[in-house]
Amino acid sequence: MTGYLNKIQLIGNLGRDPEVRNMPSGGKVVHLSIATTESWTDKRSNEQREQTEWHRVVIFSDGLANVVETYLHKGSKVYVEGSLKTRKWTDPNSGDRFATEVVLQPFNGKLIMLDGANGRYPDNAPASSAPSDHNIDDNIPY
Repeated sequence: MTGYLNKIQLIGNLGRDPEVRNMPSGGKVVHLSIATTESWTDKRSNEQREQTEWHRVVIFSDGLANVVETYLHKGSKVYVEGSLKTRKWTDPNSGDRFATEVVLQPFNGKLIMLDGANGRYPDNAPASSAPSDHNIDDNIPY
């Protein structure tokens, strides 16, 4: 096989509110902390066990950043799909440091809100998507 694949898919809950920052270029960058929890029954003690893993997620897509900023908050359940990237920097006190993150870039990142918008709609958005009497075929130019 000559191809490569760097694709990460996670379903989890936000551990804190999203951190949205404006870049000097005018775009937005969002940092999420997502928890995924695995549970099982211990065969020896028959007790329920859990293990939680924390994942750093960085979003560089302005469209996804706007959705995250408007609708997501601590506890929101999300599906994210992106690529894995490791950053390296030098800390003067402790030497080389590394951080591995799931990165969502424009056109190849995906985010789905699994528990809806939790009632958080912008002031100008409709609370429901009821069908209208408008015939959608009227707008097709062919």
